[in-house]
Amino acid sequence: MLNAALALPMADSPPRPELALVHAEHADFVYRSLQRLGVRAMDLEDALQDVFVVVHKKLAGFDPALPLKSWLFGIAVRVAVAHRRKAHLHRERGDTELEHRLESDAQVGPEAEVMERQGRERLAAILDKLTPEKRAVFVMFEIEGKTTVEIAEELGLPLGTVYSRLSSARGEFQRAVERLHRTQRSA
Repeated sequence: MLNAALALPMADSPPRPELALVHAEHADFVYRSLQRLGVRAMDLEDALQDVFVVVHKKLAGFDPALPLKSWLFGIAVRVAVAHRRKAHLHRERGDTELEHRLESDAQVGPEAEVMERQGRERLAAILDKLTPEKRAVFVMFEIEGKTTVEIAEELGLPLGTVYSRLSSARGEFQRAVERLHRTQRSA
């Protein structure tokens, strides 16, 4: 009798979400999160699929009382880290980078193209040094222009955590830029 009672879900416990519904409602959020976390454009679809493979495997163990977006973001962070590690092994140029280069060549001269590419590479290198969690908050605030309240809601984080990560990421970013300027001056 006791075993049967333990097997029944609590009456006030929210139901577990279904995979198709989770995907339909949150695929865009996961995709944007993977972008913010530094997954290359050519790997985004694969990374998105990898996230939902993990979701499929672990959804039965998900506690529906917890925020779903936070859980998905945590999975996205781990998948993004794995994809970024693989990207360092495969230095391929993606179609979008090649298209951007062709468009730039038609619009600006070769010097401007080189300077723009070097700037993007420097920014990517600095962002790659941030932890995935700090990088996501930094990109959302500084590049996408979201407010800290919007970031907290979207990532399912307490507002204080967003402020802390943003402050830390800004400090690390500033120090990296200063190091870059020092090395350029000494070269």
